[in-house]
Amino acid sequence: MGSPQDPFYIVREEIQGSIGKLQTNFHRWDQVASNTGEYVHLTKEILTSCESIEWQVDELEKTITVASRDPAYYGLDEVELSRRRNWVGSARNQVGTVRRAVEKGKNNSAMARHQDLTGTSRSNHYSSQDNDDYIDSESDRQLLLMRQQDDELDELSESVQRIGGVGLTIHEELSGQERILNDLSFEMETTSNRLDFVQKKVAAVMKKAGIKGQMMLILFLVAVLIVLFVLVFLT
Repeated sequence: MGSPQDPFYIVREEIQGSIGKLQTNFHRWDQVASNTGEYVHLTKEILTSCESIEWQVDELEKTITVASRDPAYYGLDEVELSRRRNWVGSARNQVGTVRRAVEKGKNNSAMARHQDLTGTSRSNHYSSQDNDDYIDSESDRQLLLMRQQDDELDELSESVQRIGGVGLTIHEELSGQERILNDLSFEMETTSNRLDFVQKKVAAVMKKAGIKGQMMLILFLVAVLIVLFVLVFLT
């Protein structure tokens, strides 16, 4: 099972935060009149957020696919992989539900505005002064909404950059682990060759020394061990 430091959970936390913000904006959108500038702004913002989150979910799903090819290498099991797939499916459904509702509302709003404009062209009930005040008010509101949209797009850009950074970190960690394994394999092979060489040399020396020489060599090694023991543990 993955730990909280697993890159998957870091990215999931980012996406979950984006979904929470998306749902908050969707509730605002659902309560705003469709003939206002705020409604138009929220519609564009929500659809942009949906597109961004869907892209992030797709990228996260790709990492799950890669991990499923060798779960043991990534420290995962089938239960954890299934849990991750279920979360990705749930996130995609949440975003898809919001997108469909907003797109449907956008189409209905466009039809309603067309009918309003047609009716207005037939009978103008507003005075010139009222029109000027309305235009000024709408201009101020549009300017404010544009500033808010810029700030939110900046936040979205930072979120995408953070996710990209996490992806690079994952790649670097995997590359580092591969290098460590290669180095360890090389060192083990080198050590094994050296041990074989030493064993052959010792066998050759023992064979040349004969029984008497072997006994002397054994006594010498025992004496060395005793001296080392005294030096290490009694001094």
